Amino acid sequence: MSADIHPTAIIEPGAVIGEGVKIGPYAFIGSNVTLGNNCRIHHRATITGKTTMGQENEVHPGAVIGGTPQDLKFAGEAAELIIGDRNNFRENVTVNIGTAGGGNQTIIGNDCLFMAYVHIAHDCILKDRVVVANSAQIAGHVHIGEGAIISGLVGIHHFATVGRLSFIGGASGVTRDVPPFLLFDGDPARPRSVNVVGLKRNGITPEAIAALKKAYRTLYRSDLSRSQAIEKIEDCPTAGLPEIQELLESFRQSEAGRHGRALEATRSDTNGGMYKNEKTKKPS
Repeated sequence: MSADIHPTAIIEPGAVIGEGVKIGPYAFIGSNVTLGNNCRIHHRATITGKTTMGQENEVHPGAVIGGTPQDLKFAGEAAELIIGDRNNFRENVTVNIGTAGGGNQTIIGNDCLFMAYVHIAHDCILKDRVVVANSAQIAGHVHIGEGAIISGLVGIHHFATVGRLSFIGGASGVTRDVPPFLLFDGDPARPRSVNVVGLKRNGITPEAIAALKKAYRTLYRSDLSRSQAIEKIEDCPTAGLPEIQELLESFRQSEAGRHGRALEATRSDTNGGMYKNEKTKKPS
């Protein structure tokens, strides 16, 4: 089955359009775009940049997918956006391509939902089944684990990591890493509990949930230091559970980073994050 393209849509030469793709009125598809089979691009949606999109994705009106990074360091280098299958980009969502400082790639997995007005900046990596609610804003170089849920109006600081199956409450300001399996809320976002509902929905065993609850109390509700709390959890009989090991590893990585963000340790800019047009001040 060939593609169904409205006559008012603009498809630049070089674009690759898969079988069964539907493209609505006044949509724009750039010359470096590849659309997998059975994607649906609604009217007035824009897909631009070097963007590769898998199968059965849906892009709603006003969305701009593959736009230039909003980063003053960006110098037009070759960069791309890679999107998996069955993702849903609702109205006015914006997703930027990568930059040289982040490996030149923004990557989105499979089966994600991005509600209206969500922004995903350059060099972000989002795993499968991530849900981001209305008007959440995700800064550059953020990593979001599988099955995480980001509520509406959340702002996530650049280089932050949001762990697998975590939940962030509405209007929260995330300035530090969010460990896997936990529920964070507030501005700044703070740990509130284990994400029990999300864990049950995703088939995490009762034994693992009970162990995570105990580990949470040790980490956040005891008088122990972080290192003491981790040592105590490692001495528990449940320390070998994969979920406990994943939780502890996220803490170790955050401690090895800066400002509570593990990915700060991976920054490639050697001038303290200065923009390319800023001049280094000479010491007096």
